Amino acid sequence: MMTEPVKISDAEWEVMRVLWTVKAATAHEIAEILGDKMDWKLATVKTLLGRLSKKEVIRSEAEGKKFIYYPNVSETATVRSATENLFSHICAKKIGVTIADLINEAELTAADIAAINTALLAKTPVASIACNCIPGQCECRQHQVKINH
Repeated sequence: MMTEPVKISDAEWEVMRVLWTVKAATAHEIAEILGDKMDWKLATVKTLLGRLSKKEVIRSEAEGKKFIYYPNVSETATVRSATENLFSHICAKKIGVTIADLINEAELTAADIAAINTALLAKTPVASIACNCIPGQCECRQHQVKINH
């Protein structure tokens, strides 16, 4: 399995979710599974599979006249990569609030909440978090910029 960070589009995520669930599928099977939800033609699915292959996120094996597609990256690693990507785009001082917002927006089971509580209890707090923004990107006093017009 690939371990480098992976960037995939929203449409590619849909295809990957199918492959992570079923482990292996043809383009026709993926199109059928996504048929009602996405209303995509087979050509669209094949285009997305081509992009994912080019990114080495999936691999294919010929079986007669058709190809069977397999994920080359785990769902966990891809979600972690997407999370790291999200956090790299916001001020380090806002990550905690962002996580709290995500929790507030998500539907969670009792098991999910227990897992989050366990993770929080195991977390050692830091005294402060340094801003990682460049001047003009955030509101912290450290990076206030005066713009003359």
